[in-house]
Amino acid sequence: MADIASVFGRQEFLIRRLHSLTGLVPVGAFLTVHLLVNMGILDSTHQTYQDRVTLIHSMGERTLEVVEWTGIFLPLLFHAVIGTIIVARGKRNLGYYPHPGNLRYTLQRWTGVIAFAFIFWHVFQTRGWINNWPWWMENVTRKLGGGLFDARRAVVTGVEVVQQAAWVGPVYAVGILASVYHFANGLWTMGITWGVWTGPRAQRWATLFCAAFGLALAGAGLAALYGFWSYHIS
Repeated sequence: MADIASVFGRQEFLIRRLHSLTGLVPVGAFLTVHLLVNMGILDSTHQTYQDRVTLIHSMGERTLEVVEWTGIFLPLLFHAVIGTIIVARGKRNLGYYPHPGNLRYTLQRWTGVIAFAFIFWHVFQTRGWINNWPWWMENVTRKLGGGLFDARRAVVTGVEVVQQAAWVGPVYAVGILASVYHFANGLWTMGITWGVWTGPRAQRWATLFCAAFGLALAGAGLAALYGFWSYHIS
């Protein structure tokens, strides 16, 4: 970690901008699409959700795996590692300076930690990480309750994921809210980092936009979660 921190110190300008950029695209963009896809479960026939999942997987498992690793997982890991360094180097003094900006800064860091832990667990629970290695799936993933999702039976297995245990639903709610807050507030911070909104008036409008966007996305995520939680498998 010391070596990484040393590199971070020498290339801080570039790394911070790459960290900000990966938080928006592709990680934030994927979060938005993922929650909107999941809202298909609210369709009365639930076919919309299956159709959306089928469309995504129509590119082929190998191609999808390459896209996921290059476009989602690796940028997410980069964002998480750099974010961890920022959290470790940052001085959290909310008790001394409890103003809104400091509260947002503190929430941004903690929701980042919660979101990363949640995403790591969510991917294991649904995909099992190494889903093309039979020994791993049978001897590790299955025994630990992971790898539950099957794209060919997206509705049923998606419901089984959320209804796996009584505590899973609340964990998903916390994970969704943490992820959405981290993205929406990070979007506001990104505008500062990249000089999109620098003046007080522009920042006020950006605050309203990011808050409205975050509330809408959180509503979409929680609505989809309710759809999976309330579905009764016949």
